[in-house]
Amino acid sequence: MNAGSPLAAIAAIWQRQVPLTRQRLQVLRKAADMLSETRTIEPDLRAEALDIAHKLAGSLGMFGYSEATDHARSVEHELDHTGLPQPERLEQHVTALESSLRDALL
Repeated sequence: MNAGSPLAAIAAIWQRQVPLTRQRLQVLRKAADMLSETRTIEPDLRAEALDIAHKLAGSLGMFGYSEATDHARSVEHELDHTGLPQPERLEQHVTALESSLRDALL
């Protein structure tokens, strides 16, 4: 892959996104942990987590992380309805998202 190739450009963009993606995953983890521990999520945290899940679902695929996109969509789906998400399902989806990106975020 030469430095001017589209794949090299995408890889460079991803490397710039890694710190932000880590921060976003921390917010999703915080929301899942809060729901698991207290059976509630603060409205502002829920709104931020929903926005983050939506952004990740929309962007991870272009970097080649289609499995992570699916997990982000699942997180988004859990957060995007009235009532509280099931703690176990939100935890499962956030953990799967983290796992699917673990190597990419090293």
